[in-house]
Amino acid sequence: MIQRFPGSGRPRSRSVVHGGLVFTVATAPVKSPSLYDQTKQALAFLDESLAQAGSHKSRLLQVTVYITDMARKPDMNRAWEEWVDFDNPPQRACIGAALEGDDLVEIVATAATS
Repeated sequence: MIQRFPGSGRPRSRSVVHGGLVFTVATAPVKSPSLYDQTKQALAFLDESLAQAGSHKSRLLQVTVYITDMARKPDMNRAWEEWVDFDNPPQRACIGAALEGDDLVEIVATAATS
């Protein structure tokens, strides 16, 4: 069975659960010019999406972080290190990308539900 959690105002799901896995994408709801602030917001949104789908950051398997400016990656890393579960760190990649609108960061994650 596939379980979908609706996103806000867009024709896409906030997260999808299938076969014991959660697939989700997070961006910052408020578009600050600070990559650090946007990353913190996106990680908080990720926490909410995981909880809604019956998971938690300790169950993350893989995370891909897309940022608009790789020179600002230390700002993203600082927010990540404040948030990540050091006892259960996921595999993580960071990729420079052109993002939509005022988004500076977009986080794609896969987690186990149990």
